[in-house]
Amino acid sequence: MTYKKILLSVLLITSTTLHNVQAQKYWDKIKEKESTLGLEKGFESYETAHFILKLVKASQTVASLAPKSNPDFDFTPGERLELRSKDGLYQLGDINFRLRNTDSLTWRSYSTAVKRKAVTPVNKEGTLAAANLSATLADDLPLDVIRYYALDKEDLILGFEFKNTTNFNVELGALGIPMVFNNILEGHSLDEAHAKNVFFDPYIGEDAGYLEVKKLDGNDEVLLVLPEENMPFEAYRPLLDDETPRSIVFEGFHEWMPLSKAYADKEWLGVSQWNTPTSVVIKPGETRTFSLKFTLAPSVKEVQQTLISNKVPVAVGIPGYVIPQNVNATLFLNYTAAVTAFDVFPKGSLSIEKKESTANGYATYAVKGEQWGRSRLTITYADGKQQTVNYKIIKAEDELVTDFGNFLFDKQWYTNKEDLFKRAPSLISYDYETKRQVTEDSRAWIAGLSDEGGAGSWLGGIMKQLIKPDQQQVAKLEDFIHQTIWGKLQYDTGENKYGVRKSLYYYEPEQMPAGTYSDTINYKTWAAWSKEGADDPGRSYNYPHVVAAYWTMYRLARYHDGLVIQQNWEWYLDQAYKTILAMSRLAPYYAQFGQMEGSVFVKVLDDLKREKLTEKANTLELEMRKRAEHWETLSYPFGSEMPWDSTGQEEVYMWSDYFGFDAKAAVTLNAILAYMPVMPHWAYNGNARRYWDFLYGGKLTRVERQIHHYGSGMNAIPVLDAYRKNPTDLHLLKVGYGGLLGSVSNITEDGFGPAAFHSYPSTLEIDYLSGDYGSNFFGYAINTSSYLVKDPGFGWLAFGGNITETDDTLYLELTTAAKNAVFIEPLGLWITLDAGQIEAVTYTKNTQTVELQLAAKDDFTPQAYIHLSEGFTLNYPKEREAYVIPLKNKSTSISIKK
Repeated sequence: MTYKKILLSVLLITSTTLHNVQAQKYWDKIKEKESTLGLEKGFESYETAHFILKLVKASQTVASLAPKSNPDFDFTPGERLELRSKDGLYQLGDINFRLRNTDSLTWRSYSTAVKRKAVTPVNKEGTLAAANLSATLADDLPLDVIRYYALDKEDLILGFEFKNTTNFNVELGALGIPMVFNNILEGHSLDEAHAKNVFFDPYIGEDAGYLEVKKLDGNDEVLLVLPEENMPFEAYRPLLDDETPRSIVFEGFHEWMPLSKAYADKEWLGVSQWNTPTSVVIKPGETRTFSLKFTLAPSVKEVQQTLISNKVPVAVGIPGYVIPQNVNATLFLNYTAAVTAFDVFPKGSLSIEKKESTANGYATYAVKGEQWGRSRLTITYADGKQQTVNYKIIKAEDELVTDFGNFLFDKQWYTNKEDLFKRAPSLISYDYETKRQVTEDSRAWIAGLSDEGGAGSWLGGIMKQLIKPDQQQVAKLEDFIHQTIWGKLQYDTGENKYGVRKSLYYYEPEQMPAGTYSDTINYKTWAAWSKEGADDPGRSYNYPHVVAAYWTMYRLARYHDGLVIQQNWEWYLDQAYKTILAMSRLAPYYAQFGQMEGSVFVKVLDDLKREKLTEKANTLELEMRKRAEHWETLSYPFGSEMPWDSTGQEEVYMWSDYFGFDAKAAVTLNAILAYMPVMPHWAYNGNARRYWDFLYGGKLTRVERQIHHYGSGMNAIPVLDAYRKNPTDLHLLKVGYGGLLGSVSNITEDGFGPAAFHSYPSTLEIDYLSGDYGSNFFGYAINTSSYLVKDPGFGWLAFGGNITETDDTLYLELTTAAKNAVFIEPLGLWITLDAGQIEAVTYTKNTQTVELQLAAKDDFTPQAYIHLSEGFTLNYPKEREAYVIPLKNKSTSISIKK
């Protein structure tokens, strides 16, 4: 499938939206504007040991920045320089700031990008190039501002000097350095985008902060932007005034801010920031320098070591920075100066205590989450540098999942039997701001129980039962499946049988009774589907949600007693199987792409084989192989309805791995690692890149980097699978677990599951619509697991559990909600349960033996079903490839042999 066809599909879906119309108008407007950057005056080039730097002679802004190892690659959008060489469009090398006389209350704003004029070159010792920026700033500027480029051995320095030329104090209340790198995907095929474009992620960590800039394919060197002088990474502000159209192919630029008080006083007033907003006072005659360093890390996995070699403080959190309250977390710190103080905000939200140092030079600290919510740990070092680590403290996973289920079935269970759209009974979308169910929205799917934005709530409710079933909730979901999905949301007769509608809600004012549609909602949009549009079964992405519902009910019926009563397990498994086949038949265009939640198709195939339903298994496997073989022909098979996406990778990886297309699985994994960073900040650690779905599933609709949208939960599935195949690669485990716990990090204290968290410093709060959160929770439910790891540098580590160590044994108490999966890294032993729970694992080091402590039976779970990695056995009978262990009224201990 060509990029043009993919793009055409996107345009067919979204071309009538106001958003895309505005984007095209912006492009047209930009093309009409005259260039003010002075390109006609030529360029100047400089070579360093690591970089080839090209500057626009007139403006001394960056025209291109290439790694010496690959001169044809440009980290900046230099390929669009002529188009973007206009007033109001930022370049690398620009600067924004706000200042005031210390006797004034009014901040004045200045920017080198607003109205460009040629800058004045100056001679500055030890620099490659330097210029006075006064000509391109306002006439009333009370400062001289000098920008310079210099070398620090192999690395590049970008610096700014502010000199107070007045006889009064000047307060610099905001300073921003635009981070302009080539994340504009517009007009590129997937192959071109992976070769030419980059994504970048911020660690907003004060003096330890940095920006990592990575190619989309995840290969080659990583550009690191580091603080050099007076440049703590205090805030990360979106440059909304840049006229480059923000859309599904461009998420926008941001600026690195070492000072942000002027914005906190106004635009961000009342919003709790990642770091404390600050300003500085420049006295008469005083010069203050602010500078950044540009260096290269050999690869994504070597970022941490490169930071250490550049003497930047490094923090490593285990199991990450989303900390359940019952988990004993660890923080490792590596820096040349000793820690002199810790400060926790809010007070008491986090406790930290020093432990023995590890062998690899890290100081070790025990961390405990004491209070639900965001928590900022500020670390002060002996040399005066400060580092912040932003944590999110959540409830114990068992309690969190219980609360999530209770909220769904208490607040979101829809029972209106008179509903004209036949949506009852169901779990319907919810607005947390108004505390009301969403029965109307101009985006039909939000109120129509389909698409990710409308199916999210019921999908979350279904997946909750997979890991923590509740009899009353299961009974309601059976009603939902038999009364609302089958025969309404899903066709049960005719040529579209097993097809899934795009929405049960639609907009037909001429056909519906007066008062059906509120006049406060704007229905004059492309998303207000007609009945014909809503009935369309051609969107493949709707099918995995329904398959997940049937498959979960199959598992509950097959492995538990008395939980599911309206149909037997055969019916549910057959429905899942036939729905998958219907996707390929009725939605062939989009079925060629990887589907979010597509890993459930692998689960269905596995269960068909275990049930010895050979004919069905063979049919399904053949159909899935066709899709995988198509992906094998593509360099980067990650399209979707969007030109580039971060959701298809999950299924592409899982089927590529299943069918032995190892090279494609590796390509897919590398692409995931390029947009799923590891850094000491809960919001960005393991956060797969998503930035347009607030338009389709959020209440506050804008193009914005989304914090732990469903990409986090989805992409954690292949990353953790890859880790278990490569258990010496701790980076994979840190990435995967960051995404896994990130997927539940935004659940509110009372159990509401929001679409995602807003990253703009003007908001920094959850979105108030439930939207497409269910896909995120699917990733959690399908992937929740514990890990016992022996790392050569850090020693024994636990993810999803707490360790107690004696001379010869390790006792791992599981802390996940499901307690149904654990990986013992020294043995490469992967243990999963179809039913039952593992309370704890005892690993004896000398004999390399494992003992499981199984939870007592309950009314619905009289026996456990256990799967082990190849080469390990239990002395119990097997059914459907699982060992069957009768449970007792108390804990049961079993030993695993190799």
